[in-house]
Amino acid sequence: MRLGIFAKTFVRPSLAGTLDAIADCGLDCVQFNFACAGLAGLPEKIDPGVVSAAACELKRRNLTVAAVSGTFNMIDPDLARRREGLRRLEGIAASCAGLGAPMVTLCTGTRDPEEMWRSHPQNDSAEAWQDLQASMREAIKIADRHDVLLGVEPETANVVNSAKKARRLLDEMGSPRLKIIMDAANLFGPGQGARMAEVLDEAFALLGRDIALAHAKDFRDGADFTHVAAGRGILDWPRLLRLLRAAGYDGPLLLQEPGGRGSQDKRGFSESTIKKFRSAAAGARFRGVPARRNQLLLSDGWPRRPLFLSARIGGGRDAVLRPVPSAGRHSVDRI
Repeated sequence: MRLGIFAKTFVRPSLAGTLDAIADCGLDCVQFNFACAGLAGLPEKIDPGVVSAAACELKRRNLTVAAVSGTFNMIDPDLARRREGLRRLEGIAASCAGLGAPMVTLCTGTRDPEEMWRSHPQNDSAEAWQDLQASMREAIKIADRHDVLLGVEPETANVVNSAKKARRLLDEMGSPRLKIIMDAANLFGPGQGARMAEVLDEAFALLGRDIALAHAKDFRDGADFTHVAAGRGILDWPRLLRLLRAAGYDGPLLLQEPGGRGSQDKRGFSESTIKKFRSAAAGARFRGVPARRNQLLLSDGWPRRPLFLSARIGGGRDAVLRPVPSAGRHSVDRI
């Protein structure tokens, strides 16, 4: 697997500055967001010149785009807002060819009228599901027109709040355009950490063959349940990496800053966090970074040395995200 990151992780005054920060971490893959180019995340209009300029900046740094963010509330209680979201999605999808992006990421949505990442009692209603079906059918038509994939992920706060519902959506839509983004932290709600193996195994049994992208963040359980940066929580990374491999997934693993969705942890994968991880992993062997179980360690030798991802696996072996010698980038082996 290649290690990448959400482009929005690094806030800079210009797209060039943002991409420089990403490249300086030794990463070569991003989930692009038009907010990084000075537009709204879901722009009202995307000028072709903006797309071509962004493509040039990405190419100059040998950065590829795994996906473009196209999230809007697909079951917004306001029909006019849903229709506007679909109209803007068309612009996002049309930009993908110029950016070399194979996928647009979606949010299945919530009945909450103000925050699309916040749960609502009506998310489990038959009407909410019908609205999702209607929105997704239109989104698939857009994807067909622009030859892109659409990525959705089960998230406890959204209408698709479980792996079972994600499987239902895939089956009902019956489109090869619709794929799964595996963000394992989003499978868990408060008090569910004790069911770690059960939840992960079920999700991969239901969705493994349809995974087209993987996100990496973590969570802390209990009364103060919150999403945190990968390695700062209790997510079973060894099991998750093994399941991804067993499912045949060999695509990007994108680090995600968790601060933007009501999380209490605002640190995410900032430069300072990566520096701290570098210090923690200082002196680590290239193919055997010492790590306690479930711990994710990053070492970037700020700003130019390789970035390592290590997770202890049963039997004392480590899964190590190592640089690919020929490219100077990163992949996962020994899983």
